[in-house]
Amino acid sequence: MKRVLVTFMLVFALVLTSSFLQPATAKSVYCAQKCKGRCSKAGLMNRCIKYCELCCAKCKCVPSGTYGNKHQCPCYRDLKNSKGKPKCP
Repeated sequence: MKRVLVTFMLVFALVLTSSFLQPATAKSVYCAQKCKGRCSKAGLMNRCIKYCELCCAKCKCVPSGTYGNKHQCPCYRDLKNSKGKPKCP
């Protein structure tokens, strides 16, 4: 009886955790693809991608093109760093 209960709990935990991880993975793939395009012409590409992905995760959007077009995503446009300058590339 204990084995059945333990097996059931393990299967339940596995199903529960996989259902939470799937949307996060899908979102990060979306952000990674959008930010790769957004930062394709950046001088410091790794830094651009890092901040773009942070902004994308919070705002769930990335403006089109490699520069400008921030009016397409107001949340992305309005995020500021600690110095009051735009956080998102």
